[in-house]
Amino acid sequence: MTKVAIVTGGSRGIGKAISQQLAKDGFYVVVNFSGNQTAADETVKEIKNDGGQAIALKGDVSNLPDMEKVFAEAKKLGSLEVVVNSAGVMKNSPIADLKLEEFDNMIQINLRGTFIVLGLAAKNVASGGRIISLSTSVIALSAPNYGSYIASKLGVEGLSRVLANELRGKNITVNIVAPGPVGTDLFYAGKSPELIEKMRKLPPLERLGEPEDISKVVSFIASPDGYWVNNQVVRVNGGYA
Repeated sequence: MTKVAIVTGGSRGIGKAISQQLAKDGFYVVVNFSGNQTAADETVKEIKNDGGQAIALKGDVSNLPDMEKVFAEAKKLGSLEVVVNSAGVMKNSPIADLKLEEFDNMIQINLRGTFIVLGLAAKNVASGGRIISLSTSVIALSAPNYGSYIASKLGVEGLSRVLANELRGKNITVNIVAPGPVGTDLFYAGKSPELIEKMRKLPPLERLGEPEDISKVVSFIASPDGYWVNNQVVRVNGGYA
């Protein structure tokens, strides 16, 4: 039977790299997106050009009916083996600025979205499957201006670790991959060249991460070799935290 993987936020940045890698690993990849149809179609086209299988399915992770449809369509393609919860937003401001709209948006997408995706994954992933969420290594730094983002991602880690325990006996692993700074559009947005250079030098390896650095770790966890990794936060950051 065809092995299926859902990647939320799978059309751009780290999510795109994960979609492409899982397709190379033999999965029929559902590239979930919320707004940018063009980017999703381009990701699917690139996967198919490389000999893989993929389909783009629109759905807002914070909307339960949307995601129920995505999961239902994915299961029509084969056995749902992997769900990667990659969709997220990041905005930076001091806590004292009290930007409640910004805070609410990150909680809506990053945390409510995770709650929905994890809940549906728990009900739909086949025995032997993998559920993987993306968090952030910025948590370890308690970096200024990242309060709302860190709060939402701490929630992602908490939900994921609870779910791993709730799935006892179901033969499904749940893990979290926490990247450090990765050179994507999401990372570069709103940052000065000086700040980017400072963050580039944070890891002992002195470079920004690349999307492929993250996708390869996800690939390992999703593979048969990664079966004994469960209920873990894997920090993929070049060693800065």
